[in-house]
Amino acid sequence: MILTDREIQIALQKGLITINPAPKLDEAFSSTSVDLRLGEHLILFRDTKPYLGNNAIDPTHPSYDYATALSEISDRQSIPVDGFNLNPGKLILGWTVEEIDLPITSRVAARVEGKSSLARLGLCVHMTAPTIHAGFQGYIQLEIVNQGPRPITLKAGMRICQLIFETTLGTPSKGYDGQFIGQAAV
Repeated sequence: MILTDREIQIALQKGLITINPAPKLDEAFSSTSVDLRLGEHLILFRDTKPYLGNNAIDPTHPSYDYATALSEISDRQSIPVDGFNLNPGKLILGWTVEEIDLPITSRVAARVEGKSSLARLGLCVHMTAPTIHAGFQGYIQLEIVNQGPRPITLKAGMRICQLIFETTLGTPSKGYDGQFIGQAAV
């Protein structure tokens, strides 16, 4: 069942959900979601050079490690005050300003979704990873792609996505324990 704005606010008050810093009541809430903002750092993928040949990533290789692979093909950058122009067809990674905590005992999970006002310009904030599992604690990493025809300016602090909270049918026997638990915004 999807939580309404009132139920989200009650869950926040009871500590069933933690969003830090707390969202502003007059700006962040809609009927069934809460907006989150873009943090100040991005991960930009380096352009490949045609003369380097096949530099494909093999996630099935025994020595593959996500963090190592990412560090070898990308750079961290702070968003300039006047914004970062995301060109069409480009993928970057970003994080939310807000840190989320969904204690396993709260029986709450969430989905991160884009904002329709940005999606209509071509901006996608997740590719195939909308689920924020029960037991997750950390900043939400966004897979941001411009699928539109023009560059889109991204600014730190802008409302970039929304969380939709759902109750689980029961308490999971195991909370989220994947590689992104407790992830920090880079």
